[in-house]
Amino acid sequence: MDFIKGEILAIDKPYRMSSFGALAHIRYLLSHYLGQKVKVGHAGTLDPLATGVLILCTGRCTKRIEELQSHTKEYTATLQLGATTDSYDREHTVNHTYPWRHVTRDLVLKTLPQFVGDIDQVPPTYSACKVEGTRAYQLRRNGEAVALKPKHIHIDEIELTEFDAERHRISIRVVCGKGTYIRALARDLGRALGSGAYLTDLRRTRVGDYSIADCVDFDHFSEWLAQQDVVKPPQKES
Repeated sequence: MDFIKGEILAIDKPYRMSSFGALAHIRYLLSHYLGQKVKVGHAGTLDPLATGVLILCTGRCTKRIEELQSHTKEYTATLQLGATTDSYDREHTVNHTYPWRHVTRDLVLKTLPQFVGDIDQVPPTYSACKVEGTRAYQLRRNGEAVALKPKHIHIDEIELTEFDAERHRISIRVVCGKGTYIRALARDLGRALGSGAYLTDLRRTRVGDYSIADCVDFDHFSEWLAQQDVVKPPQKES
């Protein structure tokens, strides 16, 4: 493997770590191992509260980031029904509660198809979308109101994988295109069910041909690296 020239690898991003934080840690380990700074970029941000496939590109392969970002992605998600939060996930506390006892498995199954295909989706205001050059989440954290325009997205599949009536939670599997916010899908699905919903768990299980099975364990990256046939740059003479 030649990380200086360029490689593409997938890591399993840990919970409560930003994508940039994960990238910075891997870049540090690679640079330390090779004895020089390695250029590294990622192909698609994951929220800190999400886990799963994060594609990293090194060297010349960073030129392929835009291509990799366009690949189809797969997620598994768990939604809490009957409540919402400002960020549509557990980053913020519940701000509203809604009726949920009318939500049945059949109602969910009948509602999901309306989100399959080409749809317009308003991104979460707690997101990296820019408003006149400023990130939306920064404006929200400063107490400013934010209004984002809908974006055209494509969802290939949505499958109900679990209906937990006791805890009023549902789990879904989503296959979608670039720009889809699963947090926003949770918000919109909650509304369509005549209730509210927010994410309690989100995991990206696939990006293009890269799945969880292809990911390097983030916590054992150094051990994995030591087992690879890595091209090291020549040492400079002192």
